[in-house]
Amino acid sequence: MKIYTRTGDSGETGLFDGERVPKSDPRVDAYGEVDETNAAIGFAIAACPDLEISGMLAAIQRDLFVLGGRLADPRRKVANRVAKAVLSDADILRLESWIDQLEATLRPLRRFVLPGGTAGAAALHQARTICRRAERRMVSLGSDAFEPELLAYINRLSDLLFVMARAANHRAGVNESEW
Repeated sequence: MKIYTRTGDSGETGLFDGERVPKSDPRVDAYGEVDETNAAIGFAIAACPDLEISGMLAAIQRDLFVLGGRLADPRRKVANRVAKAVLSDADILRLESWIDQLEATLRPLRRFVLPGGTAGAAALHQARTICRRAERRMVSLGSDAFEPELLAYINRLSDLLFVMARAANHRAGVNESEW
């Protein structure tokens, strides 16, 4: 398979069902933001030496491919036939359990935390803000544009990325800067 197809040279792209849409289509924008979140998580993996957090992030990257695929399949013609293209309540519960596990080792929040600290924590904070942007793009599509689990997943993911950033700083012995 060649990396270039020339099919996008006119400013259009194809959804999973074969429909051609402008690259500026809100749906394309939404799954593009999910892709950017995934890339930011890849950067966070590279910047964060904590193996537990990196392992969680690697699993999340796979989930984000599923999420992007679901967004690229608005008529749900392809993704439902592919077993690995599903995000469920169990995946959301997994994120919540990771949040609870990591938070159990942290001081309770009393103020806002300024993004930063270690390189890994700063990368996680950046991934969190990109994730929030992806969430906003998804919301702009409307509640009937995709399965509700997808929005819950991306919302929970941004919470997890925040807690991971805090945990990365804590584990490295770096104090958080509060506002």
